[in-house]
Amino acid sequence: MGWFEALVLGLVQGLTEFLPISSSAHLRITAALAGWDDPGAAFTAVTQIGTELAVILYFAQKIGRVIVAWFFSLYKKDWRGHPDARLGWLIIVGSLPIVVIGLLFQDNIDHAFRDLRITATMLIVFGVILLIADRVGRNYRDLDHLTVSHGLIFGFAQALAVIPGVSRSGGTTSAGLFMGYKRSEAAEYSFLLAVPAVFGSGLYKLTDIGKNGETAQWGPTILATLIAFAVGYAVIAWLMAYIKKGSFVPFVVYRIALGALLFVLIFTHVLDPNAGPTGT
Repeated sequence: MGWFEALVLGLVQGLTEFLPISSSAHLRITAALAGWDDPGAAFTAVTQIGTELAVILYFAQKIGRVIVAWFFSLYKKDWRGHPDARLGWLIIVGSLPIVVIGLLFQDNIDHAFRDLRITATMLIVFGVILLIADRVGRNYRDLDHLTVSHGLIFGFAQALAVIPGVSRSGGTTSAGLFMGYKRSEAAEYSFLLAVPAVFGSGLYKLTDIGKNGETAQWGPTILATLIAFAVGYAVIAWLMAYIKKGSFVPFVVYRIALGALLFVLIFTHVLDPNAGPTGT
């Protein structure tokens, strides 16, 4: 992977990580259309650390309160009912599904799930799911209504994002809307829930950079991660303002159009569904 390639992919990662359009799908598609090697699951996981650093910066006060309250709740009974302490525990609960699924399907994540036909299908199917959720969601719950069962549902939706095309933010936000959460509340929990999952995945994949068929080397990966951080912060700020009054319909239209275009390119043999494989 060259420096220009890393710059482009870092920009793509930052632009798409928090929008409900799947950053992993866009990294995969961009590389395939440009004729580059698939950047690989490790590159995707590590560059997502950059976007999660943007989450930590944007929600710094909220995350700080949650960490302090959660820590105090470990040994002070009067803190255990505090809303921020509960949120801390529920972020842990919501992170469990992706840990289990990530370990069980690690080989598929690295190889089989990266087939562009699967990516196109997920873009369309989960675009339709997001549209339905946006239409039927009652938008009345905030994070104080969050329960263990709701946290697990959010977590399972996040775990599905190991498949390029699903979208971490799109899947979790859809789940939240179906359960009656406000758009902004569902998006906020989605971002907070992603922090331990993404850092865990990124750190787990660190040793794969430059190895096991991965084309990405350390220098370009660091550049892409820094770009993803800067661009991602701007996207979070824009999205949190947008969803307070806007709908997800434009993202749905984009997802379906991109998925359909991808199918056309594949079935007309313009694009190989396994374009740019890096491993066996």
